[in-house]
Amino acid sequence: MYRDREMRGGVDRKRINEALDKHLEKTSSNSSTSRFLNSNKEKDKDRERLLIASTSAAGSKLSHVDNRSGASGANSKNKASEVAEESETDSEESDVSGSDEDDTSWISWFCNLRGNEFFCEVDDEYIQDDFNLCGLSSQVPYFDYALDLILDAESSHGDMFTEEQNELVESAAEMLYGLIHVRYILTTRGMSAMLEKYKNYDFGRCPRVYCCGQPCLPVGQSDIPRSSTVKIYCPKCEDIYYPRSKYQGNIDGAYFGTTFPHLFLMTYGHLKPQKAAQNYTPRVFGFKLHKP
Repeated sequence: MYRDREMRGGVDRKRINEALDKHLEKTSSNSSTSRFLNSNKEKDKDRERLLIASTSAAGSKLSHVDNRSGASGANSKNKASEVAEESETDSEESDVSGSDEDDTSWISWFCNLRGNEFFCEVDDEYIQDDFNLCGLSSQVPYFDYALDLILDAESSHGDMFTEEQNELVESAAEMLYGLIHVRYILTTRGMSAMLEKYKNYDFGRCPRVYCCGQPCLPVGQSDIPRSSTVKIYCPKCEDIYYPRSKYQGNIDGAYFGTTFPHLFLMTYGHLKPQKAAQNYTPRVFGFKLHKP
């Protein structure tokens, strides 16, 4: 959507520059032609009134007029080229300033928000396949508008919706993306994308001391939306914990589901660590506490 807007804007600016160049060239050519005709009339009158000497003088005058008209035409062309260059420079500057924002898709923008580090970017091809969206239209309000927003498709709903409705569409888009995300991360491409984030410790480390900073995986306690927030699962101690960031702790756990971390470790078995054997032993004055 942003690329299309920028492309249309570039075409409009190009047309304006071309029209401006043609207009300036036409003006300069007309002025030089009129001056040339006037000089010819003066030359004819001089030939009738004056002798050969005056005719030579008229010829020198004609050459002076031609030089002046040629200079004015050159100046006008230079001005036209300068205006065109300035307009092209302005267009290039505007393109550079707006390229970063316009080239960023909604999915990239959403995944780069603070607190959304657990999300991976879902492929557009996966989202455009209706089979992968089966059953979601009944769960998400404003489904069609939310889908258009995720895919950066042109939509005119912003003109006919109120500000409150636009906010609902944005919230619906976040919910729809989360429900698509939980399905995507169970695919081969989704697993691969989450593997890179796992290697980069994007999901955090286990806070348990004896797990020695074991990388964790996101997990939900329920597959039903709005039942619980996301947690992190440690494959070493096989327990779940709250994420360190309060922003990550507000994400719906259903956007990652109850299956992902276990299927991930089954797929990449070499990443599954040995179960932690050491446990903390409480002591009082050096003596172990006996359980009652």
